[in-house]
Amino acid sequence: MLFGVFAVHSPELCPLNNKNSKKIFLEIQGKLKVNKKKFHIQKILGFYMSVLEHEWIIIMDATSAHDIEQLCITVGISAISTVKIVPMNDFKKAVDRLKTT
Repeated sequence: MLFGVFAVHSPELCPLNNKNSKKIFLEIQGKLKVNKKKFHIQKILGFYMSVLEHEWIIIMDATSAHDIEQLCITVGISAISTVKIVPMNDFKKAVDRLKTT
C-alpha cells in the first residue's frame, strides 16, 4: 500500500538553523535503510523536500501506517517534525477502477 509521509518542522528546528536537527537529518537516510525491513517498508519511492516550506515528503510502499509511525520515531523524523501519514492511490489504478464501475 502506498503512503505519503508529510513531515513539517519550524524554522527554528530546521536542519539549516539547528545543530541537533542537522545531526538527525544527516543520519536519517542511513537509519531508513537499516530499519526498512524491521517496519515492513517494501520500498521508499521518493524523499523530497521543500526547503522554504520546511516540509519533507516521503512516498513509501508499506504494510501499515502504524509501521511507518514507528519508523518515523526510530529514525528521528518525529523528533524534529510533525508527521502526517496519508494513504495514497496510484492515479492510473484509480482511473482503471473508475472505468470498470
